[in-house]
Amino acid sequence: QVQLVESGGGLVQAGGSLRLSCAASGRTFSSYAMGWFRQAPGKEREFVAAISWSGGSTYYADSVKGRFTISRDNAKNTVYLQMNSLKPEDTAVYYCAAENPAAMGEYDYWGQGTQVTVSS
Repeated sequence: QVQLVESGGGLVQAGGSLRLSCAASGRTFSSYAMGWFRQAPGKEREFVAAISWSGGSTYYADSVKGRFTISRDNAKNTVYLQMNSLKPEDTAVYYCAAENPAAMGEYDYWGQGTQVTVSS
């Protein structure tokens, strides 16, 4: 089992920045690729960014590319999402998730989410 707890959400004006953190506990954090997802009201959950277990590879949704940066610190069992140049359409609940090492693209463990609200 992996337990994930997100933090760092809040209210920010358009153009501002936030850094989300996801602290992991349980089984070996460094074994897992990690992802960030978001869900806006009335919309389906969507992929935002992902990072390999080593941190050597990162992936982004087109909508956040160039504005968001995912990173991880395996010594601290934490993954981050730096969000810059925020837009009102980035408003959503943001979730971190751990990918199943045996099934790429399948995320087995999820945090409870943190709200990000961007005002115009």
